[in-house]
Amino acid sequence: MKGKATSFDIAHYAGVSQSTVSRALRNSPLVNEETRRRVHEVAKQLNYKVDKNASNLRTQQSSTLALLLFEDPTSDESQINPFFLAMLGSITRACAKEGYDLLVSFQSSSSDWQADYEDSHRADGLILLGYGDYLDYQPKFKTLIDQHTKFVCWGASVDNRPDLTVSCDNYGGGKLAAEHLLATGRTDCAFIGDASDHSPEFFARYQGFKDAFLAKGIKLNERKMANAISTEESGYHATRSLIANNIRFNSLFAASDLIAIGAIRALKEAKIKVPDDVHVVGFDNIAVASFVNPPLTTVQQDTTLAGQMLVDNLLKLIRGEDVENTLLPPRLIIRGSSV
Repeated sequence: MKGKATSFDIAHYAGVSQSTVSRALRNSPLVNEETRRRVHEVAKQLNYKVDKNASNLRTQQSSTLALLLFEDPTSDESQINPFFLAMLGSITRACAKEGYDLLVSFQSSSSDWQADYEDSHRADGLILLGYGDYLDYQPKFKTLIDQHTKFVCWGASVDNRPDLTVSCDNYGGGKLAAEHLLATGRTDCAFIGDASDHSPEFFARYQGFKDAFLAKGIKLNERKMANAISTEESGYHATRSLIANNIRFNSLFAASDLIAIGAIRALKEAKIKVPDDVHVVGFDNIAVASFVNPPLTTVQQDTTLAGQMLVDNLLKLIRGEDVENTLLPPRLIIRGSSV
């Protein structure tokens, strides 16, 4: 071989990718022992020397944070939940205030992003938004932790979850929605959302809602629950399924505003009036919620404060300071869909 050996040369002779070589030479836990041994043997044969200056440069702080947005099913081509667009502005301002640049990356939920990040070295830490099914992502979170990556998530804090989170009090928000409907006398309620461990935010909202009804001696009817992800189409079809099965209710709590907006469309098509026949309450207070007809009653998550706390907590992690999960209080916004 002519000239100085490179990591690409090692990759060729070891039969692996260049990124695997990079991980193996750093003894990353992402690479199995056999592959690490093979890479080190090839590196030795090629008399490969690690560039110490480049390595040191990579470990220095970049004064940059990375925001990873994950694809969501949407009615347009953006594949970004509109709830996160509001938070993006707050995160950007919080970074600027602290003298940090923000690197925004749109990731496919099926990609190997948690492994690829180790090789980028472009940011001092990660903010994760909208990562989808929590049970599917647990192994990826563990990979980041094993790599000693500094990262913080927007999402529910659940038992045995090792990563740092900033979240809304989803349980408390569900109670606010229930108490409002109880006060209006609409106690025959349907729930549209995912009340399972796959969606801990939705599950907590349902639990708070259910417990508020139980406190008044009212047990929710499980036949009046329909599963839905956070899209208008999903809310529309879930509500249509209830109507098609002749399941009657005089109020509906949707686990997100997008679900609620789809539910209102399904109710209107069935000649069921909102709010005269059915009161509807959503969750999030996305921008379009006030422009729906009728305007949507919803539980507001403070996206401004959420963005600030995500940045503040991540910077504390980077500086080695003590930091805990943050739970933000929700607020009920009453509009025409439930009065």
